[in-house]
Parts: sequence; structure tokens; C-alpha cells
Amino acid sequence: MRCALALALALASLADAAHAQERPAVVVTPGSTRSFNAAIQRFADGSVVHDAARIERFRSDLVEALEYSGVFQSLALEAFLGPEASRRLDASDAPICSDWTQIGADALVEGELRADSGLTVEFRVWDVARCIQLARKRYRQASAADAPLVAKRIADDIVAAFIGLRGVASTEIAFVSNRGGNTEVFVMGADGANQRAATANGSINNFPTWTPDGLSIVYTSYRYRNRPMLFLSTRGQGRPGRLLRGLRGDWSEYRGVFSPAGDRLAVVMSAPGDASEIFAVRPDGRDLRLLTKNRAIDVSPSWSPDARRIAFVSDRSGNPQIYVMDADGGNQRRLTFQGSYNTHPDWSPDGRWIAYESRVGGQFDLWLIDPEGSVNLPLVTHPRSDESPSWAPNSRKLAFTSRRRGRADIYVIDANGDNLRRITANAGDNTSPAWGPFPR
Repeated sequence: MRCALALALALASLADAAHAQERPAVVVTPGSTRSFNAAIQRFADGSVVHDAARIERFRSDLVEALEYSGVFQSLALEAFLGPEASRRLDASDAPICSDWTQIGADALVEGELRADSGLTVEFRVWDVARCIQLARKRYRQASAADAPLVAKRIADDIVAAFIGLRGVASTEIAFVSNRGGNTEVFVMGADGANQRAATANGSINNFPTWTPDGLSIVYTSYRYRNRPMLFLSTRGQGRPGRLLRGLRGDWSEYRGVFSPAGDRLAVVMSAPGDASEIFAVRPDGRDLRLLTKNRAIDVSPSWSPDARRIAFVSDRSGNPQIYVMDADGGNQRRLTFQGSYNTHPDWSPDGRWIAYESRVGGQFDLWLIDPEGSVNLPLVTHPRSDESPSWAPNSRKLAFTSRRRGRADIYVIDANGDNLRRITANAGDNTSPAWGPFPR
């Protein structure tokens, strides 16, 4: 594998676009690699019945979640000059910061865990170089079984304290798998943990995307009349089942993507015998508006984070290419000119990049292009195809599908090309990742 985006994640500017595309400037930004070392103590056990194994498991979960960020590396307990175990957090004085800076620590994480009735975890994170407290927070959960999730949320808070962007260890990824024989939608943690089915209807289910609140998944299914329609799988208060019930019953609904505010969907549909077009519609099916209108196939909409533009795919030039239009369908323009087959755009949440897949020499690679088309660079190239990029909500990681081990699996990679990891390893093919929003 050759990861070229280590060059491009932090281009100094796009002012000299032609020169930048030829030889982009390299700017190392905080957190672009493993920039910080963290000393993570064993949390104090505030439970009535102490459980050393529980405390050790929680520390291990926190270490793993923090290292998943790609921002931190944890220091071994054996290297500590300061205490391995946290003091009770009612202590108001600062730690002896020199004990931690001498071993190369940038952060000290101390905390207290109580698991008598439910779970309460409180933590503090210190910038030991300046000897100042950066964050203090408490989590309360109904069950002690939620400890791994709390560890991930604390890890995300620590990342935010140091680089100003939340980590994504506590987020989830939806994907498609045929591991049970049928093509169903599944959900898992961002690290691949806790994989479980979100659909079980025995039909063909594909193209999962999330509602902005992270409580529901929109997907395409052939479960009704053997024609593609949009359905909603929800764990919140939304109504599960068919999504756009008020639309004409003879149209095919291939894909639906919510706007960042959740007030509209970009929907790929077609009338019988016609090519697919992109529409905008309210979630209840009202206010249907045609955004594209031509004889070409228009698919794969992806909203900009400010909801003002939509990236999409069209073959109006003869081959599939990435295009951008205003949210009302105006100002449609071609974005990609390099490569003869470019599909599956996904707009980064920070608005800086559009990831897409490009066919190069018989296989697909992952590329990034800025929304103005000035800079266009490969992220991942490999002899086996890498497809279907999906951004993490902090724009620091992407999930994608790859067949580099023979069958399709979901992988995660940092946006600078580092820290590749495979996060599915079950039977069958695992495809079409859709990274969910931050938990609320």
C-alpha cells in the first residue's frame, strides 16, 4: 500500500493550486501523527466492594480507545515516576508535574470509578508541561456493563482537550454484510467491536446512511414489491419502516441521504424506463423537487457540511465523474477530470475534502479532491480495490471497503494515510461503510 495523503492533509493554502497539485506543501499539524504521550493511571476504586480486575479492564479499554485516535500513545505503567493509581478526585491540588514530564508524558489522566448501583466515572486530564488541568467530567450510566463505552467517550474527550476535535472511538459505523446468507445492514463500533444486525428481513438491503442525530439508519431495500425503496431502521423515537410513503408507488428509490440539519433528503429515484435523477424532499415526503434533469444517470449525492451544495456522480460526459451543484440544483459543474471512472463521493464534515473512488489500472483507489477542484491527490493505492470511502465525524479518519485479503472487509485509516486497520473479520463480504455522527 502507498498512502500519499500524508502530504496533503494540511496544505498550507490553495492559492497556488497548480503548483500545489504538482508538489503540495507539507505542514505537520498537531495530531496529524501520534503527537502526544499519555500517562493513564489506574482509576481510584470508589465502589463499596473493590474490584481490582474491573479497574484494570477499564484502564485497558481507555488505553485502547485513546490509541485508536491516532493522536496519543500511552506510556507503560512501569515507566511511571509518579503513582500508578489515581488519588481520590476530591483532592484539589495539582499533581507533581515534573514526575510526568521526566518520562516524556504530555498528558496525565486520573480518575475515579464507582460501580455500586449503576456506573459513575469521573476523570481529569492534565497538560503536565504547563501543569494545568484541561478537562474534568463525570459520566453516569445505569449499568456497570457500560464501562467500555464510557472509556471510549473519555478517550474522545481527552483528544478534544488536546487538539480541539473530539475523538471518534465512541462513534459507530453502519455497513452491509452477507455473512448470514442474505444482504443485511449491520452496525458496529468504530473499532469493529459489538457487530450486530440492524435489519433481518431476508431481502437485499444496501446503501445505509445515518440520520444526523445518529438514532436511525436510512437504507435501500427490495423487501416490498421487489423494487428498491427507502426504509428506516431506528432505535430512537422515529417511525421504522418505509420512509417516503407519500411518493408515487411505481418509482424506484435507490438511495437517500439526510441533509446535515435533517430537514431534507437528497434522494436518487427514477420513473419506470427513465434514468435515475436526484431529488430533494422533506422527510415526510412533501416538497419534492427535481435537482438534476438530463438523459444521463445521476446518483450518489453527498451534502456539504453547510448544506449549501451537493456532490454527486453523473455519466453525462460519457463516463462516471464527480460533479457539484448548489442544493437547489443550480450551478452544476464537473469536479473530477483525472481518471475515466470516478464514483462514490463523500464530503468531509469540515468541508475541506471530497473523498471518492477512482478506477486506476483495473482496480479502484481512494482519492481526495478539494471542493473547487484545485487539488486532487491519492489517499490509498493498492493492487486490490479500495472502495466506498466514508468520513469520520471529526474528518480525521475514513472507513472504506477493500478486497486486499481476497474478500471484502471494512478498513479504517487516518486521513493522512497512517494507522490502517481492518475492523471486520467475519465470514462473507462486508461493504458500504457509513460512519455515524458523534453520540449525543
